[in-house]
Amino acid sequence: MLVKVFGSAVFGVEATTITVEVNIDKGIGYHLVGLPDNAIKESSYRIAAALKNNGYAMPGKKITINMAPADLRKEGSAYDLTLTIGILVASGQIKAEDVDKYIIMGELSLDGSLQPIRGALPIAIKAKEEGFKGFFLPKQNVKEAAIVAGLDVYGIENVQEVIDFLEGKGTLEPTTIDTRAEFYKTLDFPEFDFSDVKGQESIKRCMEIAAAGGHNIILIGPPGAGKTMLAKRLPSILPPMTLREALETTKIHSVAGKLKEVGLMNQRPFRSPHHTISNVALVGGGSYPQPGEISMAHNGVLFLDELPEFKRDVLEVMRQPLEDREVTISRAKFTVTYPSSFMLVASMNPSPSGFFNDPDSPQTSSPHEMQRYLSKISGPLLDRIDIHIEVTPVPFEKLSDDQKAESSVDIRKRVTAAREIQTARFEQMENIHYNAQMNTKHIREYCALDDVSKQLLKTAMERLNLSARAYDRILKVARTIADLDAAPIVISSHIAEAIQYRSLDRDGWLG
Repeated sequence: MLVKVFGSAVFGVEATTITVEVNIDKGIGYHLVGLPDNAIKESSYRIAAALKNNGYAMPGKKITINMAPADLRKEGSAYDLTLTIGILVASGQIKAEDVDKYIIMGELSLDGSLQPIRGALPIAIKAKEEGFKGFFLPKQNVKEAAIVAGLDVYGIENVQEVIDFLEGKGTLEPTTIDTRAEFYKTLDFPEFDFSDVKGQESIKRCMEIAAAGGHNIILIGPPGAGKTMLAKRLPSILPPMTLREALETTKIHSVAGKLKEVGLMNQRPFRSPHHTISNVALVGGGSYPQPGEISMAHNGVLFLDELPEFKRDVLEVMRQPLEDREVTISRAKFTVTYPSSFMLVASMNPSPSGFFNDPDSPQTSSPHEMQRYLSKISGPLLDRIDIHIEVTPVPFEKLSDDQKAESSVDIRKRVTAAREIQTARFEQMENIHYNAQMNTKHIREYCALDDVSKQLLKTAMERLNLSARAYDRILKVARTIADLDAAPIVISSHIAEAIQYRSLDRDGWLG
């Protein structure tokens, strides 16, 4: 008897429906075709044990299973449940006339219970698009899949529950989630709040500008100046995610298997990889390409602490994704694109010892050590960072001050107001939502300067020997400063403030 059941494969952040054809005939053998990987080939052992432990048997006949399309590589153990149901129906052990109306996915344990899978959200989206009635999957993944309205999503704990439901012996209630209610559960009391930071007013101002325009920022200062503390508080002042951003972000985390019984993500991600990270772990890849840290930080913040400690080639592979806001991973037979629109926040000591030009410090670094340390960060990478700011240690008087600083919630209100101005400005453009995403054409249109501002910028360009890219960065930052002031045009004071935020372009830093 020939039976068709349906599963799904995830490539990048999109799913493809897989038809699993099970044929049982005279003879002996178990033949699995359609480019399965080792995890799928080993499924026969898990299936046989799970069936035996639930009162069923592996047919002692010739079982041929084809996973179509046969030229598409299948991977992972998530097809165990699909194959099990196919074998049971094809061998006549259960009757399930409606089995072809459902997508069935799940990894089997030997006792028939189910383990979580990856990519439940993209699979559910595809199932709805293709008109399937429902989706059976492990209970741990049910919340992320239930975000998709118009599809019956059933969270399963044991293979027996699926069998009973398909035979009409038992009932299962589909899981429903009010996506909007889930999404609008915002945290007004963030774990890390700017009210905890004493002093550092100029750095907080920088953070506010970076958050308002989505600009990349680098903090330079000696150990203990508060660079990491400030960076961790940046997500608390970013505007809340839109529903579209939340879905995009949830999709990526679903594919990476990082959602643990969570529905829609409503908090912006904050990723802080260690400096020993490899190229593949940062940008994504592998024989079956998985999203890297830059994609996991999509619509959020990627924090690289002690930037010069990262391997130079690791930093260089970030250059193109920083510009294009997506990363494309190519393999011989397919290409996968992951979105990577993130805010880069980096921190570094000004020298190997951490104390550069500090008269109170006995530790000094030789010019050669300084050059070797700073040469790990290339000029092109620095050009892609809009704001460079020096962080100085906080004096004792400020540290011991009992006065509460401005809270993240108050700063976020100003940031959100500036973002709303940008949303209105770019509403006709598909891939541009805030100032940092502007290209040269938009900069000429929205950052027009008067003669005084032009002269000021010309002088700064000549004195600091800035590149054309740095020129564009200054104009973008000035536009954001103007938006925070609710000013329709960029004036000289905005330009003057933006020029201050290019510390690393000055003489005495990189050469």
